[in-house]
Amino acid sequence: MAETTPLIDPFARPITYLRVSVTDRCDFRCTYCMAEHMQFLPKAELLTLEELERLCGAFVDLGVRKLRITGGEPLVRRNILLFFEAMAGRLGSGPGQGLDELTLTTNGSQLARFAAPLAALGVRRVNVSLDTLDPDRFAAITRWGRLPQVLDGIRAAQDAGLRVKINTVALKGFNEDELFTLVDWCAAEGHDLTFIEVMPMGEMGDELRLDQYWALSDLRARLAERLTLTPLAERTGGPARYVRVEETGAKIGFITPLTHNFCESCNRVRVTCTGELFMCLGQEDRADLRAPLRASLDEAPLKAAIRAAISRKPKGHDFDYSRGVAGTMSRHMSHTGG
Repeated sequence: MAETTPLIDPFARPITYLRVSVTDRCDFRCTYCMAEHMQFLPKAELLTLEELERLCGAFVDLGVRKLRITGGEPLVRRNILLFFEAMAGRLGSGPGQGLDELTLTTNGSQLARFAAPLAALGVRRVNVSLDTLDPDRFAAITRWGRLPQVLDGIRAAQDAGLRVKINTVALKGFNEDELFTLVDWCAAEGHDLTFIEVMPMGEMGDELRLDQYWALSDLRARLAERLTLTPLAERTGGPARYVRVEETGAKIGFITPLTHNFCESCNRVRVTCTGELFMCLGQEDRADLRAPLRASLDEAPLKAAIRAAISRKPKGHDFDYSRGVAGTMSRHMSHTGG
């Protein structure tokens, strides 16, 4: 039957990884992610938790094996543990299951409260966004955040048995001088670390984007001046390419949508908190899944809409700073899902 046929895009890439934003709201206002005074979406436009459950369940039925919950900040969504509980029921290979991994990306602010319950439900690792270990810089980049709160959350995640990966956006003139501080701290704490190039998402102004952009080719070269980096063949289902630091055994990843795109092996799509399916983070084409979701309790129209959208997945994105312009996507990262 067509419904059990795996999702394959026009370039023969199986789609096995879904990133779902459960809210556009966040308790931080990171300067590269959103405006300080954001106009958030009316709640009626957001998918309910029950709708999110149905939507994600349809993707799992169609072969998605990894589900990452994002935002905004996913843990500020009211009753979010009910959604995680429902998705945890999909973990395994039995009837009605199919997920290999359920995880989330978070700013860490709420982890002190949620780490233990998430671990109990079957979450095994979390990605925590952390761009600096300096309290004043942290307050400046997040506008509303407090570093001790996030560090407490990270410790709570460790205590709960969760594997923590730190995601650091490389920002020129901001955290360049903390490069080795961050690397050493992650190695000492047992965290994997992934550096990410700042992406042109949201109407922030091309000049600001270009000022912030720090090519990871330069960052990696700086690391190699002091450390021995051995490339690793492993993949975790995402776009990162990894190296092992021979001096410490730590693992460092690099996500390089601009200096070297990773589109040839793309296995993922994103769903926004309003039910828009983006087949590519760096393209504007999208599919409305909220309409078929709300039109019928029958999953067949929803799955047909998903298949139709995947048939339009492009070969790659067009992020490019080399021409001296940002190529900005108008939507904010907090809406699309980080």
